[in-house]
Amino acid sequence: MTSQPNRFRFHLHCVAAFVAVGLAIPTPNTSALAEEGPVFSSTAADLGIVVADLERSAAFYTKALGCSEVNGFSVPAQFATNIGLVNQQGLTVRVFTLGKGEAQTKLKIMAFPEAPGKKTNQDYIHSSIGFSYLTLHVNDLNAAIERLKKAKVKLEGKTPVGLGGNNSLVLCRDPDGNFIELIGPR
Repeated sequence: MTSQPNRFRFHLHCVAAFVAVGLAIPTPNTSALAEEGPVFSSTAADLGIVVADLERSAAFYTKALGCSEVNGFSVPAQFATNIGLVNQQGLTVRVFTLGKGEAQTKLKIMAFPEAPGKKTNQDYIHSSIGFSYLTLHVNDLNAAIERLKKAKVKLEGKTPVGLGGNNSLVLCRDPDGNFIELIGPR
């Protein structure tokens, strides 16, 4: 059995060792990163979503959510294969934005009818690994709810729910079962 003073000395030595090790671990030089300038050329992100039915999803993202469709693009099969995106499949990509201007987040949706993918378990956001949901911030949540109802989109759970302050949250799913959070004032 160890006496109290010996136990105290042992704990004191452990603390000293942890402090010494902590001081020896190099910390990132964040000032050097700041001197290099911004890492990203845009603070907006583009998100690619593979869907089962391109027309049905396009209607959901425009009519139910209120996104604007902008010019999409096509990618030849050989190019898309060469960069590692697909296995001999061309892409037709439809693009939807959350606002106007170049610095907008873009949702790029595409379908592969000749090579349909496998649907993941989307019972809950923790059911599978990977992107689990999309959060969109809206100016008027009541108007967003009306668009969803008009498009016959079911609200998930017990939403809308207040988040505190002036914001509430509504949860729904796109035609492929992906979770969409809409957050904004009511």
